[in-house]
Amino acid sequence: MSIEVRNLSKQFGSFAALRDVSLEVHSGELLALLGPSGSGKTTLLRVIAGLEAADAGQVLFQGEDATKHHVRDRQVGFVFQHYALFRNMTIFENVAFGLRVRPKSMRPADTEIRDRVHNLLKLVQMDWLADRHPHQLSGGQRQRVALARALAVEPKVLLLDEPFGALDAKVRKELRSWLRRLHDDMQITSVFVTHDQEEALEVADRVVVMNEGRIEQIGTPDEVYEQPASPFVYEFLGKVNLFHGRLHQGRAWIDGIEVDAPEHTEAEDVGAVAYVRPHDIHIDRVIHGSGALSAHVFHILSIGPVVRLELIRDDSNDKEPIQVEISKERFRELRLVRGDQVFIKPSRFDLFPTQIH
Repeated sequence: MSIEVRNLSKQFGSFAALRDVSLEVHSGELLALLGPSGSGKTTLLRVIAGLEAADAGQVLFQGEDATKHHVRDRQVGFVFQHYALFRNMTIFENVAFGLRVRPKSMRPADTEIRDRVHNLLKLVQMDWLADRHPHQLSGGQRQRVALARALAVEPKVLLLDEPFGALDAKVRKELRSWLRRLHDDMQITSVFVTHDQEEALEVADRVVVMNEGRIEQIGTPDEVYEQPASPFVYEFLGKVNLFHGRLHQGRAWIDGIEVDAPEHTEAEDVGAVAYVRPHDIHIDRVIHGSGALSAHVFHILSIGPVVRLELIRDDSNDKEPIQVEISKERFRELRLVRGDQVFIKPSRFDLFPTQIH
């Protein structure tokens, strides 16, 4: 089932949680709403679910206006961050709950409920714990039960609000891989909220980056990471280095390095910032060609196959470290220690004009 939101706005007192938000979710897609606290992602999810009413705009399911439909009529399954399981019920009864409380005319027979619950618990690898109570399970197991309960009512849309936020890092990694596989098997339209960039980029088909109640960018994980639409997206999605300079008629001068900037031919001597990912900086002990910047090694951190370096420039009063990531193999070739002089040059960067006053 496809979802479309049109020009949604929502105020909480003087705080604008959503500002004229429009978005399409394709049928069978797994979409991530990503952003910092207060960006509007959870409010948008709750408006789609019918748990919040928008001040303006529409929500459509498969082209049909559902804006005024009650939450129970929208056929959505909702998974909360803190599970919201019934502590006095067994795992089996927690999953069966949504089926048992249906009106009698819509309620499945007991045998059908039993079969459906057992199949769902098997699907989420929890069938062997059907007789346990929530307090007897780990956080990861409880979240799987919460997901099975949401799926029991056969929703056409699955909505998840920070589903792994209360779990430790190792369990989060395991569950998000499991959720991706489960989604591929079921192909149910799903929208999940997260503030974890790695989680969104690893799990989702597309990512919606939100900020201050607005959508900054929508795209595949590769698109939003490799082609950020704004400085906010660049800085929010991973580490980034900033280099300052100027733009003029399709040319840029960034910290002494002159480069072509054909996408900025209209710029007339304006300030600019170059955004450079740590892995897009070439580092060497000697200068190769022109335009290299001199720096010295301030800190070295080895993490598995990657070595992260913090460098301090030698020709600038700005003591903000430059972050560089290189392979362990390259680090061994360079034989770097703290205090060594090196020369760096960005191999790839994106320019954003700034207004100079």
